[in-house]
Amino acid sequence: MAFNALVVEKNDEGKTSASVQDMTLDRLPEADVTVAVEYSTVNYKDGLCVGPGGGLVRNYPHVPGVDFAGTVESSTDDRYKAGDKVVLTGWRVGEAHWGGYSQKARVKADWLVPLPNGLSTKQAMAVGTAGFTSMLAVMALEDHGLKPGDGPVLVTGAAGGVGSVATAILAALGHEVAAVTGRPETADYLKSLGATQIVAREELNETVKRPLEAETWAGCIDAVGGEMLARVLGQMKYGASVSAVGLAGGAALPATVIPFLLRGVNLLGIDSVMQPYPNRVRAWERIAKDLPMDKLEAMIQPAVLADLPKLGADILKGQVKGRVVVDVNA
Repeated sequence: MAFNALVVEKNDEGKTSASVQDMTLDRLPEADVTVAVEYSTVNYKDGLCVGPGGGLVRNYPHVPGVDFAGTVESSTDDRYKAGDKVVLTGWRVGEAHWGGYSQKARVKADWLVPLPNGLSTKQAMAVGTAGFTSMLAVMALEDHGLKPGDGPVLVTGAAGGVGSVATAILAALGHEVAAVTGRPETADYLKSLGATQIVAREELNETVKRPLEAETWAGCIDAVGGEMLARVLGQMKYGASVSAVGLAGGAALPATVIPFLLRGVNLLGIDSVMQPYPNRVRAWERIAKDLPMDKLEAMIQPAVLADLPKLGADILKGQVKGRVVVDVNA
């Protein structure tokens, strides 16, 4: 029986194109669990994979989609049975392996997490890798001592997917959130998520020669990297931590070791792709408990499979606000 999937193909000249096509079960990769996908989402990596691949896609034709949520149809693994609700993020699904931009997916049981109680498959994809990463970043700051009342927590790239969810979670937990954005028109949106202060990107983009500035931030979730991260490190309070989750502003870090040596600042790397199972479950349970669902609803931009080529291009240009939720069956 045929179903729909977004398929990316590469021609003899090396150019890629993406289109919605009929797919059959026998074309899906061999694996333990077949899932009837209900929703997916759009991340930066998806934009790369729907477009030229960015070096992430190994073989063509390819079905992208690094996240999906749905219902198990069949399983040869005892951990899952038909009817179970599941969510998948990471494990290079949608990059090296066929992903969630399809009405059906077949994956290893090790890659799945049971959908937490109180969360629908649609909500799970409003969260997606971006929100999952945000919660991992918050948990890392908490594990390194951050508590409500310690002072303002900076969120860079705040209007993007990771930043939006991080802002909402931190505010719900009682933190004062300072949201950095280069798009002034998103200020009201960020305040609706709980930000108490809007910081213009230009204020932090400029490189300064001083390795230390006034102690300002009690914590930071940084999706930008580059010069902005270097600048922020010199503004952290004594013993404070930065969770590094992205590199929208570049992979280079033109910083000195002075903030680490004189202020005991911690730079915490956050990886969501290969995160061990117990921490995945812990993060998803925290999401179900600590992310306000009304705030999550306000972030959602609905989409269908046919919208994905344009949305993939848009997210690479920084033109997607909040969280795209793709109804693969619409």
